[in-house]
Amino acid sequence: MLRWPIIRLIIMFSGIFSLAMLFPLVIAIIFQEEVMVFSFGITIIVIFVISLPVFIFSKKQKTNFMAHEGIFLVCIAWITASLLGAVPYYLSGFMPHYSNAVFESVSGFTTTGATIIPDLEILPRSFHLWRGMTHWLGGMGIVVLTVALVPFLGAGGFSLVNAETTGPMKEKFTPKITMTAKILWIIYLGLTIIMTVLLMLGGMNWFDAIIHAFSTLGTGGFSTKNAGIAAWNSPYIEWVCIIFMLIAGFNFTLIYRFLQGKFSEITKNSEAKAYAMIVIIATTVVAIQIMPRIGSLEKSLRFAFFDIISIMSTTGFMIDDHNQWPPLAQFVVFMLMFIGGCSGSTAGGVKVIRYVIIFKQTKNEMFRHLYPKGVFSIHLDGKIGRKDIVYSVSSFFYLYAIMVVLGTLLVSSAGVSLYDSLNAALITVGNIGLGFGKLISGAIFYEVPEYVKWGLSALMIIGRLEIYTFILLFYPGFWKKSF
Repeated sequence: MLRWPIIRLIIMFSGIFSLAMLFPLVIAIIFQEEVMVFSFGITIIVIFVISLPVFIFSKKQKTNFMAHEGIFLVCIAWITASLLGAVPYYLSGFMPHYSNAVFESVSGFTTTGATIIPDLEILPRSFHLWRGMTHWLGGMGIVVLTVALVPFLGAGGFSLVNAETTGPMKEKFTPKITMTAKILWIIYLGLTIIMTVLLMLGGMNWFDAIIHAFSTLGTGGFSTKNAGIAAWNSPYIEWVCIIFMLIAGFNFTLIYRFLQGKFSEITKNSEAKAYAMIVIIATTVVAIQIMPRIGSLEKSLRFAFFDIISIMSTTGFMIDDHNQWPPLAQFVVFMLMFIGGCSGSTAGGVKVIRYVIIFKQTKNEMFRHLYPKGVFSIHLDGKIGRKDIVYSVSSFFYLYAIMVVLGTLLVSSAGVSLYDSLNAALITVGNIGLGFGKLISGAIFYEVPEYVKWGLSALMIIGRLEIYTFILLFYPGFWKKSF
């Protein structure tokens, strides 16, 4: 049976989560969006009434969790957030089917950014704000936020953050995980404020600037305009987005080290160097390829840089139609869909560090053929890496491929072409939100049957939690452990 501390935390998480809806509720009241006042108001009241007694009467003793309990809590937290976050969408009437609302909610929290809304510009402001907030909350991690706000989690807080944080290697840069979570969210909030101000200086109104800052730092890609960032046709705004997408795809631990003035930790970081190299090479190749069509060198570089870093960080913004690009440029973008950003970032995808580890291990295997009696180890950041990390990364690639195959089978079962089905699977498992063909507009997600939407919603959560965390729930041995 579940221990009371676990049940208590699930209820408390729901209560904290409902408080986030106060912001779109206030916007709905200010702009007299009556249907949204009802939608958010009812949702907040019901959740808070259920969770309030737990906040009032629960003893605030330190709570420690075992690893499997942390995994269970993180999965339940993400499922709960997705289902509750869909309620205002559904009650508003803009999404008459709950499956559509759940898909949109999951896409927001997992920062996938795939949408099934055909016309964004008819939506109320509070609806847009909640969509943007789901990106922002899900980007850094809704569990990380809970750990930052709930001080009595004790040592169990690290197991929760560990289960949610991306990448094969986890670390806390302060002795207490609560303090680490707070620092991460302070950095995240600071970057969001800076980007909002810069977008406003470029001509965006305050509301659009906030939404696009949420989407960019959360690497989600939701917009208030059907044309996205391209609607402003502003090189300044595009360059601002480029810079912050680049930052968002970077490891936030290294951003903290940068703010501390420890620049050497960045220059010697294996993943950071690989991340920069991939972006530079891909941007150069694409810029050369599209220049005959675009004409201007600056514009070609900007378009290439924007779309490359958008795919690399899995943000999903777009200012040029990839379907019109030359085959080589399309191939480069397609390959980047398999990579993603850095570990410890808000980006999705496989993560650069895993490719670095596989590359180094492959090099070792080549040397092993030349020197059979030699002893070889991978080196990361100038240090010898753990041997078991290679096994973990290899298994992850295997599971990731299986998820993509299953996603392709799921979508193709609805009569969608194999090409578009593969694109949809890559987009959802990798939390990318942007592909080729019909996936440019997201029309496929709107047209597929409800069972496909539920399946793709599950794949988005599985991808965001990096597969292991979620699929362990289906392993029989997991439930033999005592809760």
